Amino acid sequence: MDSPRSWSRAQAWLATFTTALLAFGFGVLLAPELVWDRFLWHYFWGPVYADANNAVCVVMDGGTTELFYSTVACQDASGIVAEPGYTLVSEAGYAISLVFFLVGVLTLLHRLEIGDTKQLFLALVPFMFFGGALRVIEDANDSIPEGAAQILAYPWNTLIISPIIYFTVFFITLATVVASVLAERRGYVERYGRPLFATGWVLVLCSVGYLLYFVPTRLTGTVDGAGFYPQVTGVTVGLSVLFAVSIYRLAQRYKPGINAGTGYVGLVVIFGHAIDGVANVIAADWTGELGVVDSAGNALQYGAKHPFNDIIVGVVDAIQPAGLDSVIGLSWGFLVVKLVAATAVVWVFDDTIFDDEPRYAILLLVAILAVGLGPGTRDMLRVTFGI
Repeated sequence: MDSPRSWSRAQAWLATFTTALLAFGFGVLLAPELVWDRFLWHYFWGPVYADANNAVCVVMDGGTTELFYSTVACQDASGIVAEPGYTLVSEAGYAISLVFFLVGVLTLLHRLEIGDTKQLFLALVPFMFFGGALRVIEDANDSIPEGAAQILAYPWNTLIISPIIYFTVFFITLATVVASVLAERRGYVERYGRPLFATGWVLVLCSVGYLLYFVPTRLTGTVDGAGFYPQVTGVTVGLSVLFAVSIYRLAQRYKPGINAGTGYVGLVVIFGHAIDGVANVIAADWTGELGVVDSAGNALQYGAKHPFNDIIVGVVDAIQPAGLDSVIGLSWGFLVVKLVAATAVVWVFDDTIFDDEPRYAILLLVAILAVGLGPGTRDMLRVTFGI
């Protein structure tokens, strides 16, 4: 039965959502240059639009937009310049949106009367791999030579570009959760977690299978460096398992309170963020050593879109002796931060949190895992296919 509290929470969430939409809508109508041009377009839609068209930047000047495909042209352009990737403003906006939608999902879990056990967390793990694999399909789409037919053309490709891809995967996952719960309640399955888990892995296999078909047939030989480098996935997963299991066992031995609340769920969380950290380090510093090279034998270069990565690299560059740069690279700091932060988060989730509000705890852990495992899978697979 739905409680009055559940209804009031749902009504409050819908009212807040409607109010925000109306506020932005009226803002765009009454002060378009301030609200749309210099805020929504500059920090949110402009970067997506540039990314969707594989441009270096897009410039808005006098109400019109123009795509530029060279760094020099972007630097010389007059107007509001938006580049693919994230800024501190956009990351803050997406973080607020994430928290808001988490509250909405929490309300839905109460209404469906699910999510109070760790079954939901484990069943959703493959959807995070799916999100990363789906994003690599867009990377492959961007790599298609100019003039050739794309997998998805604009505007459809915006659905699988960060950060919109998070909403795409979210709604696919939400629909699967609801369908799985209905299947359980109508007696088609014993537990909703099984079809949910299986559907997630089917989506992963379809996405990776498409890449295994598409990259050799469309990109290999036309995009320099594109191919199949399974050693990247092997090393990334292997090192991530090693780091996660080592941290988990060390905690069990010397500080068992870290794992007391989450158990093996905490191990999965640390593993997910280890994937993100290791994949970043490999992409930034170790592609050449793993044989991910172009036709001239040069290591493929990958750059981070998140300002946080650049900040960490800058700190490492400032404190690390220059002689070590060519030996261990500059990106290892990101891996360390990821592992420490993930372990600290797991420690926070003690038995009390699960006893007081289990759905809230499970949902937060799902979100925490997603922001590590999703991007990490994308980076891992992108280097695996050299795109």
